[in-house]
Amino acid sequence: MNDDQLLRYSRQIMLPGVDLDGQLALADARVTIVGAGGLGNPVGLYLAAAGVGHLTLVDDDTVELSNIARQIAYTDQDVGASKAVVLAREMRRRNPHVTVAVHSRRLTSENAADVLAGSQVVVDCSDNYAARFAINDACIALAIPSVFAAATAWQGQIFVANPASAEHPCYECFNPSRDELDASCSRNGILGPLVGVIASQQAVEVLRLLLGLPTAAVLQLYDARDSQWHRIAMAPRAACPCRGK
Repeated sequence: MNDDQLLRYSRQIMLPGVDLDGQLALADARVTIVGAGGLGNPVGLYLAAAGVGHLTLVDDDTVELSNIARQIAYTDQDVGASKAVVLAREMRRRNPHVTVAVHSRRLTSENAADVLAGSQVVVDCSDNYAARFAINDACIALAIPSVFAAATAWQGQIFVANPASAEHPCYECFNPSRDELDASCSRNGILGPLVGVIASQQAVEVLRLLLGLPTAAVLQLYDARDSQWHRIAMAPRAACPCRGK
């Protein structure tokens, strides 16, 4: 790590639980972010700024004008461009010491294992159930921890799934129905800064995993109208297929 990097990360390196060894671990880490929208924007920018050395973005969408109020990496000039390509550019601008790979395609159950292989942590910033279940199934098969999040209207939620821990539920334990529900922002609306709150906490959970800090089996819920956080203890569901994998 050169002098420029030591200065760049100096405030992080000062922290107990990080120090120089932790910062070097972040520089070697490989994280895949699925979704380059409202959640993926802050998650990608914060992880790049924190010095996570090898980042991959997966998203097949393009920037629309209605995205810009909450997807903070994009401007009017980016309308029509690939979200993943633009976000990768902005992440590299924030930190030239990290590498950012781009998969401009939709994550599916057919390609998830190939796309996610080699990741140390997978971050679900998608906006659809099919992608979340594809992430869940692949991460169980590959034994990769994942950080799931969602935000719509005034509410957001986060939880960490860690296949290495018998105490951690998977996404299907939390949501056993694979039926697609329409919780989209286009249908329900969303408060722009809400995704920043949820994504920031999501990035914190990713860094905690990479630094080897313990993670609790809890669902974190945030209600922006009441400005309240709630934590609900979770346990694996006995009938979930993940219990037999």
